[in-house]
Amino acid sequence: MIDPITASLTLIGVFIVLLAMGAPIGLCIVIASSCTMMLVLPFDISMFATAQKMFSSLDSFALLAVPFFVLSGVIMNSGGIATRLVNFAKLFTGRLPGALSYTNIVGNMMFGAISGSAIAASTSIGGVLVPMSAKEGYNRSFAAAVNIASAPTGMLIPPTTAFILYALASGGTSIAALFAGGMVAGLLWGFGCMVVTWIVAKRHNYRVFFALQKGMALKVTLEAVPSLLLIVIIVGGIVKGIFTAIEASAIAVVYTMFLTLICYKTLKLKDMPSVFIQTVVMTGVIMFLLATSSAMSFSMSITNIPGALSQMILGISESKTLILLVITIFLLIIGAFMDIGPAILIFTPILLPIMVKLGVDPVHFGIIMIYNLAIGTITPPVGSGLYVGASVGKVKVEEVLKPLMPFYIAIIGVLLMITYLPELTLFLPRLLGVM
Repeated sequence: MIDPITASLTLIGVFIVLLAMGAPIGLCIVIASSCTMMLVLPFDISMFATAQKMFSSLDSFALLAVPFFVLSGVIMNSGGIATRLVNFAKLFTGRLPGALSYTNIVGNMMFGAISGSAIAASTSIGGVLVPMSAKEGYNRSFAAAVNIASAPTGMLIPPTTAFILYALASGGTSIAALFAGGMVAGLLWGFGCMVVTWIVAKRHNYRVFFALQKGMALKVTLEAVPSLLLIVIIVGGIVKGIFTAIEASAIAVVYTMFLTLICYKTLKLKDMPSVFIQTVVMTGVIMFLLATSSAMSFSMSITNIPGALSQMILGISESKTLILLVITIFLLIIGAFMDIGPAILIFTPILLPIMVKLGVDPVHFGIIMIYNLAIGTITPPVGSGLYVGASVGKVKVEEVLKPLMPFYIAIIGVLLMITYLPELTLFLPRLLGVM
């Protein structure tokens, strides 16, 4: 048996070298996996095993949920939902100091949950509210920071593919329980952003803003409710056992098509080919990453990397508190350099057994993991949400980092609460009877 340290260095070294050369991350994963397997297996068997694992990992009925949820998200992104949700959010936040910032946060939470994309939320909601905030006298860098900080909430508030990927990688953790717990985590993230906004708005005396005319509340609500019902239908149906996650994903597609083509009439049939092409491209990327990550997991298992890593982490201390902190820091670093999908698929099989040994519930760890990796989408050096949000706000990244600092503190504060107070996120899955 090869030394796990040698195998780890080979795997990491090949991966980093290829990544530095600009190779696509999926290619980096599969080549690094094959090179690691060749330490213990002949070349031909290594290639065969890699291909076999890649194809067998996609032979799963549960994976049907992924393209359907991606398609429903693309339809929503293209269907002009953002303005309706912004107007609806104003009903609750329009009379508060710094109202436009609160509206941005609530709008990102709603649109991110519906679309399942932090980037889509940041672009759609922020594209409307950041210029409006700047026009009303808000500091543009602060307005952009609010948009960036709150955009990832949609990665936690269901329906979201991140929890579906975790459920697959973890060997069948309840999607309903992950959705319920993720909703609490996403709401807490948003609340943390609101606390920071309240402090800053008071300090800078940002004015109350309420642009809706008298008598418009009912109209605005009626326009927004059909979109928000998607969350209720999907999450409620899964939790109540009316349909499975796969059936829910198909229902989401039918519902969003009805909403945008017939109800709102913001999409036309001629737009659908473009929507389907976007879906195929996004699904293809996800599936390829899933396949390559499965090959990497296999290469690590035959070289005993997870076992060695588990012994190393558990050997640091017998304190559950300390080990949780170490893994949290590790995931924050990973999230800062790697996209959330590959990170879930690669590190869940490695870290979950350690968590189980410590007595951490798989649902709780899934929420911790997704929350950690979601933070990475808005942190340098790689965080796509940070760069997209800065571009939407028309500010430089270095200009937005300072106003982002209080939001980082609040978000990480919520992370520590979620990590060390498991019932904070697990009470809802238990209450709904899905754990």
